[in-house]
Amino acid sequence: MPANRRFRHLVRIGPVQVGTAYDQRGREKHTAACTAPRCGFSTEYDSRAAAELAARTHRCPAR
Repeated sequence: MPANRRFRHLVRIGPVQVGTAYDQRGREKHTAACTAPRCGFSTEYDSRAAAELAARTHRCPAR
């Protein structure tokens, strides 16, 4: 996740945190990122539902 984004509407689902931000072109993007050490799971979606589904189905290999 780029450090210059301002995330809003943060939700934690297990070890995964989901947040909404605007990209450089002003489009709304939704990011799901695992907060477990050494996991590295992070992905960006166009819809909030897709990001939350990814968070719910993520199987963390670091846990």
